[in-house]
Amino acid sequence: MELKDVQAIDTMCRAYYCDPEIAKEVFRHYEFQIMGITTFGGVMRKLGIKEPSELWRVLADLGKGSVEAMLQEMDEIGVEYVFMDQMIIWSVREHTEMCHIPLEQLVKLCDAADGRIIGGAGYNPFRIKESLKEVETAVRDYGFKYVWFHPISFGLRPNDKKCYPLYAKCLELEIPVCMQVGHSAEPLPSEPGHPMYVDEVAIDFPDLKIVLTHTGWPWVDEWISMLWRHPHVYGNIGAYYPSDVARRMPQIIDFMDRRGRDKVLWATNGFGLTRCKKEFLELPLKDETKRRVLRENAIKVFGL
Repeated sequence: MELKDVQAIDTMCRAYYCDPEIAKEVFRHYEFQIMGITTFGGVMRKLGIKEPSELWRVLADLGKGSVEAMLQEMDEIGVEYVFMDQMIIWSVREHTEMCHIPLEQLVKLCDAADGRIIGGAGYNPFRIKESLKEVETAVRDYGFKYVWFHPISFGLRPNDKKCYPLYAKCLELEIPVCMQVGHSAEPLPSEPGHPMYVDEVAIDFPDLKIVLTHTGWPWVDEWISMLWRHPHVYGNIGAYYPSDVARRMPQIIDFMDRRGRDKVLWATNGFGLTRCKKEFLELPLKDETKRRVLRENAIKVFGL
């Protein structure tokens, strides 16, 4: 399969991919600074970063720097849409939001991309009323297609009662809820990231479409179990390069090519559209699997 044979859909990119100022903002916070030193230590050394004030470049330099440059890359490699959300994340150390892209700012990015950025809202379970109002505005007024939620940073398991108002609102608005599961690259409590905690949610909300992001690593088998057991639970492979998925999580490759062909979505987490698509196409998968994961499953799940 050639690079442009499938017009792919990146179901979890990041706004800093085309707006480096967002990366600067989030790296003011302790958790992102530590992640820059640990998870992205190799990138930091490659870029010659020595000062904490420059750590934001470990993410920004993976991107294209502007909407125009990103659209050019998308055209060159065959990517039709990228998904970007408000990326609401809580700082456990500082007891405040360390990231919350204002709705108006994200709408401007979507407008600048002429419809090729699919907007996603966020959720702060410590501000339930305000968050639900913003979710409704994002969907009804601006055509956003989903919510991405980061329960880990709030120290909450997905089946916590503070999360349930979000699920009810997403069901009402007929949009999927996406949430990070697995460990946290930042120094945040990872235990709530067990994918199995979504089991109760899927039982209580059987018609709600749920997308478990970040592969669920290191609890990959739990992630696969949730996707396999529940008709409306899906997963994306963002936050890991496809070559890393093949090396660290071979069971995902097997699942994706067989019984999970309709349940897995392609995503980059802003780690580079070109590299992530090229590496995905190099995986030992059937062409039919590649078409579904790169594009067709996203159209079905998000109603594009």
